Amino acid sequence: MPQKKPSTYRIVKAGEPHPQGWNVPPVNDLRSAIELLKTLPEQYVESNREVDPIAELAGVYRYIGAGGTVMRPTRIGPAMTFNNIKGFPDARVLVGLMASRKRVSALLGAPERELGIQMAEARRNVTPPMVIEPENAPCQEVVYRAEDEGFDLRKILPAPTNTTEDAGPYFCLGLVLGSDPDDRDNVDVTIHRLCVQSKDELSIFFAPGRHIDAFRLKAEAAGKPLAVSINMGLDPAIHIGAEFEAPSTPFGFNELCVAGGLRGQPVELVECLTVKQRAIARAEIVIEGEILPGVRVAEDQNSHTGKAMPEFPGYTGEANPSLPVIKVKAITTRKNPILQTLVGPGEEHVSLAGIPTEASIHIECEDALPGLVKNVYAHSAGGGKFLAILQVQKKNAGDDGMTRQAALIALSVYRELKNVILVDEDVDIFDTDDVMWALQTRYVGDIDTLFVPGVAGHVLDPTQQPFYDPRVTAKGTTTKTIFDCTVPYHLKEHFIRAQFKEVDASLWLSS
Repeated sequence: MPQKKPSTYRIVKAGEPHPQGWNVPPVNDLRSAIELLKTLPEQYVESNREVDPIAELAGVYRYIGAGGTVMRPTRIGPAMTFNNIKGFPDARVLVGLMASRKRVSALLGAPERELGIQMAEARRNVTPPMVIEPENAPCQEVVYRAEDEGFDLRKILPAPTNTTEDAGPYFCLGLVLGSDPDDRDNVDVTIHRLCVQSKDELSIFFAPGRHIDAFRLKAEAAGKPLAVSINMGLDPAIHIGAEFEAPSTPFGFNELCVAGGLRGQPVELVECLTVKQRAIARAEIVIEGEILPGVRVAEDQNSHTGKAMPEFPGYTGEANPSLPVIKVKAITTRKNPILQTLVGPGEEHVSLAGIPTEASIHIECEDALPGLVKNVYAHSAGGGKFLAILQVQKKNAGDDGMTRQAALIALSVYRELKNVILVDEDVDIFDTDDVMWALQTRYVGDIDTLFVPGVAGHVLDPTQQPFYDPRVTAKGTTTKTIFDCTVPYHLKEHFIRAQFKEVDASLWLSS
């Protein structure tokens, strides 16, 4: 599929040796991902005990492996498949596939600390998707058409809720694929909040700046619906690759190319059965539908809770009073499909949002300041969005200023980023205690803090609201902060950490 003027990249053809020589794991869909996890200790479990998808399933996984910004107690744990879903005798629900950096490392084939770097290289070396024939598409093995007698998506798919306050059942990992109404090859894929509203309707929430929303607005201005496919149960490379945002993936860039770059082979697509759109051929479940022009509904129109669902900052969001509606035309599935979901504020969101964030920052900093930024971590405390830790290696006095420039680049690359912590190369950015140590011993508040006030952030941050900050005139505006916890270059010799003798400690443990 032709791409529309993306930033610099190289197309890697299918079958061509991968330019980084990665050991790409044998994963091309959700089922092969699960089979891989089954070979790894403590990374995957199943339960045959009956579980209610309404609040109970998420309540269980909160203790098993949700992590992230979920209220404590929680932890990082295995992915979990529930095989006995109350009210859905033939259904299976998987939660937490990517709720661990260690697990994502195994699924993508890169070391845990280099996942952002791997994603950056996949962005630079892409493989475009390809369309296959319907007979070769597992996602269309079983077909439910909205025109069929008794069709009701609420009885076909066990959409869960996270809590008893949720506006309704949600599909939390539905990858929405849409395209420009006037150019089918101008494609965007994004994960959106999809609330089940009736037997054949979903509401969809668009965060500001999503390219697919520009397609919707263009179609709506012409009085036309926008055809979309909602793809669930996927190769994790597709979900993570889809989380890149502008400017790393500018308007006209198909994020499925990144998943192809990660795997070294194209993502397979198939023509939908009832709408003029394509679907991901190896998905477990596809919902085909149209976003209706001029139609809006309250997100909690059925429950009247006033709440939406738990969001990545750790709070339950307010129900949106007016959201666009997707009219469902069909549901297609594999035989015995697996519905994939997540716990809203959990570690899975950190992986999905954070690893592409790391990659985006790494790409732009390396292009602007080669060799200065060694690594980036989008911290769990910010849900993979609000907090970035940059590890730098200064080589001269001029790098003192360049280090702070790198932080400004990070803020410009990722609009939703709120705070940046800068640390030296001897600090482990993945060890929060080590980062906090740098904050205590290499940082003075009034000389090492930079404020950037009055800029766009994220509408789901409760502090970015007029009721919290009277200076804010619109939701999603904030002051961004840079904490420079690096040592001035000319003082490096005074900040050398205590050096211990290098030994093989395992010899003592095994004796």
